[in-house]
Amino acid sequence: MVSPDAMPAGLSPGMRYNAFSRFLKNRFGTKVYRVTSDAGFTCPNVDGTVAGGGCVYCDNRSFSPNRRLPRVTIREQVRRGVTLLQDRYRAERFLAYFQAATNTYAPVEKLRRLYDEALEHPQIVGLAIGTRPDCVPEPVLDLVQSYARERYVCLELGLQSIHDRSLDWMNRGHHFDAFVDAVHRCQGRGLDLCAHVILGLPGETREDMLATARALAALPMDAVKIHNLHVVRDTPMESMYHAGEVRMLEREEYVHLVCDFLELLPPRMVIHRLNGDAPPDYLVAPLWCLDKPRLLDSIRAELERRDSWQGKKMKSEPEA
Repeated sequence: MVSPDAMPAGLSPGMRYNAFSRFLKNRFGTKVYRVTSDAGFTCPNVDGTVAGGGCVYCDNRSFSPNRRLPRVTIREQVRRGVTLLQDRYRAERFLAYFQAATNTYAPVEKLRRLYDEALEHPQIVGLAIGTRPDCVPEPVLDLVQSYARERYVCLELGLQSIHDRSLDWMNRGHHFDAFVDAVHRCQGRGLDLCAHVILGLPGETREDMLATARALAALPMDAVKIHNLHVVRDTPMESMYHAGEVRMLEREEYVHLVCDFLELLPPRMVIHRLNGDAPPDYLVAPLWCLDKPRLLDSIRAELERRDSWQGKKMKSEPEA
């Protein structure tokens, strides 16, 4: 039971949510950095399998540095990423993060070869694999589970919203039931499961967004990534934005929504991130998300102002 009157163990007045950086440091005994890898995957709502054109907000170049560069092997991408982070932060341990597009959307043998390449580097301690809930068939889950026997493996599933009308608007090509099915089929495999969520989708009220938080809290999830809807150039949503069909949240709106969202999540759930953005030359709006330190400071300050924390408004914590 989560008491509404006492901050749970593991949280503190200085850190009122369960941050991923702290989770990794506790697990590995040192700070762990993610090295992004782009294996050139596509998505089933891009290639016509379930839809065409991809999600209306998405251009993989906006969040995958490797997709903006000439393609090299996963082995070389990992080597470059490790070297860069070592030089910049004196880092020692890393996760190989397969980020761009759907990173389980290929035959098992191809996936095995790519994951093995990433894990060859002696300083890689685990995998983070971004994918869709409709792209994790049993043979793929068996493969990912085989790595989790000896390594940390985080499987990131794109939820975005529990509301099917929102998933239809963004051209996802699947509904919430696909996410629930994937989560249950992942149980008992030794994986950390992380859901991606977007706040500020057109047509969603505050209560709609908080319903997504409550649904996540009721599922056997380990982590969540929370993003603000933002407009990337050369996407269908850019045209919608300029036509006045979609509105971006103001910064203070988003700060309050994130805090509301966190209050409904179990304190055990790890928070991988609290905002989304894009490089300045890709971002159209809102420009406030470029100042990530200020945004995170505002979220911490709002939780402090409320004397609140992750999970404070949960009635009870579901069993893992």
